[in-house]
Amino acid sequence: MTRVTIAGLGRRGEGIAEVDGRRVFVPFTVPGDVADIAVEGERATLVSLLASGPGRVAPSCGYFGVCGGCALQHLAPAAYAAFKRDLVAEALRQAGIEAAIATLVDARGDGRRRTTLHARREGAGYMRARSHELLAIEACPILVPALQAAAPRLARALHAAVGDSDVAVTATATGLDVAVATGRKLGPGRLLPLAQRLGVARLSLDGELVLETHAPALRMGKALVELPPASFLQATAAAEETLAALVIAGLGKARSVADLFCGVGPFALRVAESARVFAADSDRAAIAALARAVRFTRGLKPVTAIARDLFRDPLAPVELDSYDAIVFDPPRAGAEAQAREIARSKVKTVVAVSCEPRSFARDAALLLAGGYRLAEVTPVDQFVYSPHVELVGVFRR
Repeated sequence: MTRVTIAGLGRRGEGIAEVDGRRVFVPFTVPGDVADIAVEGERATLVSLLASGPGRVAPSCGYFGVCGGCALQHLAPAAYAAFKRDLVAEALRQAGIEAAIATLVDARGDGRRRTTLHARREGAGYMRARSHELLAIEACPILVPALQAAAPRLARALHAAVGDSDVAVTATATGLDVAVATGRKLGPGRLLPLAQRLGVARLSLDGELVLETHAPALRMGKALVELPPASFLQATAAAEETLAALVIAGLGKARSVADLFCGVGPFALRVAESARVFAADSDRAAIAALARAVRFTRGLKPVTAIARDLFRDPLAPVELDSYDAIVFDPPRAGAEAQAREIARSKVKTVVAVSCEPRSFARDAALLLAGGYRLAEVTPVDQFVYSPHVELVGVFRR
């Protein structure tokens, strides 16, 4: 047992203490906490909190501290917002980039609209903190109301039919989209009677459709997009609206826009209300969903949607130079190859959306070396109580 005073927060939201001249990371602590901890290498377990730091508040969920899902419910709002903003500032600083960083935008909205639960004999829930042991839960308060108690209940019912599995549930405008992964050879037919009783919009088992009563769909601008199974979505509806508004503001009066890593079109469909759009993504099902939404939506400018692997085959300057602006929203790894090509282009405006400040900073450095300036950066909080942050950066040539 070691008694420490927490001096700061690490990048994962863990408290930092000094023990025998080295840093130790202590989950669920805040600066100023005095605590007894059990040290295990560079990490420690909080054994007893003796005095609370000024940035500590009571967590909103009874599972907090045991559940491995949330890391920051104990952090006061001002300290929480500063931590998230500092994730962006530190990533840029390490890359040698100076930029004005806006105040964190709260985009949690009604909660997360998608979750994946582990279903086991003892119940359904998330893994315990720093463990592969299941924590069975009755409800998760950071989800949208339609999922808070319904998702664990669905997962428990499905476990009775297929055994140990992971159950992904998405709340859509037309009902719940449920995908079950077992890793075993099970015929989807065994779930059909249960699927009919559960009343979900769609149920799939290991990628095979069991039942679809309504195509799961979400409104994106004027369009209604039918979602392919396991398609990427922003964590919250409020974040999607916030990010789209920041993208459109950054694009300004652009009349032709390339939307790269476009997914099912949350930006492309909104941008197309005022500009011609070229959209590309490696996910063929997402591109098909975007193209279908365009066909059935009135009042849009022309949208060209193609399937293309932008990691292996990025758009070259000769293709990019015909557009007034570019928006790109890659996966967590970033878009290094595409950023290199954009840096060589003549496009005047680039808007980058990212869920990983460090890969954003790397790609930003490439654009800056190519003659762009980083005009503004806005951090957006949709990954509530986690050590992750979304951001939008606007570049001008």
